[in-house]
Amino acid sequence: MNERLKEWKDPAVLLTSLGIAGIGDFIYLVAINIIVYQMTGSAAAVAGLWIIGPIVNILTKFWTGSFIDYRSKKGVIIATYLLRAGFIALLPFAPNIVGIYTILLCLSVAKSFFGPSSVTYTTMLVPKMKRKRFNSIRSVTSSGAFIIGPAIGGTLILLSSIHMTLWINAVFFVIAATLLMRLPEKEEIDREKIPSLTFSQVKSDFTAVNQFISKNKYIAFIYLGFILVMVFSFAMDAQEVVFTQRVIGLSEVDYSLLISITGIGSVSGGILLSVFSSKFSLRMMIVLGVLMTAVGYVIYAFSWSFLSITIGFLILGFFNVFMNAGISTFYQNNIPIALMGRVTSIFQLLQSGLQVIFILGIGILADVISLRITIIALAVIMLLSAFVFSYFVFKPQRAEFYQEEEADNEVLV
Repeated sequence: MNERLKEWKDPAVLLTSLGIAGIGDFIYLVAINIIVYQMTGSAAAVAGLWIIGPIVNILTKFWTGSFIDYRSKKGVIIATYLLRAGFIALLPFAPNIVGIYTILLCLSVAKSFFGPSSVTYTTMLVPKMKRKRFNSIRSVTSSGAFIIGPAIGGTLILLSSIHMTLWINAVFFVIAATLLMRLPEKEEIDREKIPSLTFSQVKSDFTAVNQFISKNKYIAFIYLGFILVMVFSFAMDAQEVVFTQRVIGLSEVDYSLLISITGIGSVSGGILLSVFSSKFSLRMMIVLGVLMTAVGYVIYAFSWSFLSITIGFLILGFFNVFMNAGISTFYQNNIPIALMGRVTSIFQLLQSGLQVIFILGIGILADVISLRITIIALAVIMLLSAFVFSYFVFKPQRAEFYQEEEADNEVLV
């Protein structure tokens, strides 16, 4: 028992660091929405916050992977935490909306390095046989941050001020960085052999990624298929506030309660999966998660009351954990660590491009037709895409891509 706890010591520290940073992200999200709205009084300016991240990803993901793969992933994560702490601490000093958006752009650039480096470092730190359970627990911490973060943010704003909340928020990232410093360095970096970040180097790295994808078409197909299915959910999420309040007729209090209930569903699903992860095959987790999340969105799209929309959100919240933990484990098990930063960056570049196109397209379409019909169409297409995606996941001849090193024998296939 003590040996088993010892094996989980480093993963537990990493989970705590990621969880604290996740809470910090949601505190910041609450505060920045309020600041932008107070400064401008414009709903469009607030909506613009949805676009900054994807646009920055499009501009940076061409080269972030080339930077990350040749440097310490642990060091990059710590640097992103400290940079985010610094930029958040500067937000109260921004004189106008231009200053706010400039700092937000810098924050998004720092965060664009975090995703690929954290995925790679997690893969190096957590052994293959523990990844499924780790990703399940990670989903619990993410869902917990989704519930706790806004609550802490709202309480801090109520008890102090938005500026003080942002400074406290910065401390969360400093704590996350401090915890990460305690973890081992999992790679030896020869600084003299680090290539310069030039156009030719980036081009060479693109070629390396392209060669990997060409040789591993199924892996690329599954992950890109997953991204495509989830782009529909991202487009629906961008219209969520408008849809629930204008179409369904929910109040702001109802909407806040709905978000909390969704978070509770995610936490419940995460706890169940973290306890019984060994009883579910990787394919079962992915397929069950994708299909039932799509079903949740279909129920949401056809909802007419608080009760019906709650059922949809509970379903998608609960099974979203299965989907994310499953696809994360599949990705970590099949992408070489040496290429992971570059491959992740390229995939995130494609994802961000699709997100921007979908958000703008759905916004225009909702004005031309109606928001209800637009959301229903998105949900139905997502469900159909989920069925097609699941067929390719469950193809018997592709079983080797879902192999796991499990201590337990009894697994639901």
